[in-house]
Amino acid sequence: MAAVVGLFYTLLPLYVTVALGWIAGRYLQASGRHIAGIMLYIVTPSVVFSGVMSAPLSLEVVLLPFLVLGFCSIIGIGHLVIARRVLTDGSASLIPLSVGTGNTGYFGVPAALLLFGEQGLALYIVCMLGTTLYESSVGFYLAARGRFGVRDCLIKVSRLPSLYAFFLAVLLNLSQVEIPLTFVPLFDNLRGAYSVFGMMIIGMSILSFQGLAGNVRFTALAFFGKFIAWPALALCFWWVDSQFLHIYDMAAYQAVLLISFTPIAANTVVIANLLDIAPQQVAGTALLSTLFALVYIPFMVSWLL
Repeated sequence: MAAVVGLFYTLLPLYVTVALGWIAGRYLQASGRHIAGIMLYIVTPSVVFSGVMSAPLSLEVVLLPFLVLGFCSIIGIGHLVIARRVLTDGSASLIPLSVGTGNTGYFGVPAALLLFGEQGLALYIVCMLGTTLYESSVGFYLAARGRFGVRDCLIKVSRLPSLYAFFLAVLLNLSQVEIPLTFVPLFDNLRGAYSVFGMMIIGMSILSFQGLAGNVRFTALAFFGKFIAWPALALCFWWVDSQFLHIYDMAAYQAVLLISFTPIAANTVVIANLLDIAPQQVAGTALLSTLFALVYIPFMVSWLL
């Protein structure tokens, strides 16, 4: 129970950051769209690169991000099929990003550190990279298909630097190359910017708190995928591997399960702003999921972890 209470208070500053973002957008006319480009093309690749460089890698560990990528893709594509049937306002293409990934960095990292310690945090970050790969490949492609053709979408995906940052970091890490000490403070600062601006973009995209849910069908489908379907899939992975495959241990199961608990990713709002596809709808749903997670995550952690 002490860990749950500690987690509750650890997450509170994130909500203050969202509120500051709303103030910046409402009274300072700050544009989330401009910050979105910086986040997607500069800050996020830097966080991915430094995270992989600091993680202890083995074959099983290297495969974990791709396992999570597969889970994200299953959830995202499955819900896209449903979304195309029930959503007619052009927002269906954002459902795969909303349900497939999660706020694994801003929410998950403090939670993992509190629950699992430094060693568990490193494994969690490796798993978290799977959601980043999904955002930068399958998720971004499906979102862009809402406005662009196949060729244009593939070109846009190929220009996302997070993919290249991941593979470069894996190569350097396995070659026992380390980040020079003089650059460590830079990557630490970029990690802080990742958390602050990522949450502020949610607040900046909320122009009004009236009708926050927007299209209720979008919000309901996003909540079902994020808070029911994803955790159910993570629990199935835990059961199948622990009973039959015996590839991973408890630390991996806990890391994947914690990823499944996180609310809708702030990067979903970043991409919605960048593609100009229903940014207010996505921001409202992301904010509601963030508020819901304040209760949901401590409850699920106390129940399952």
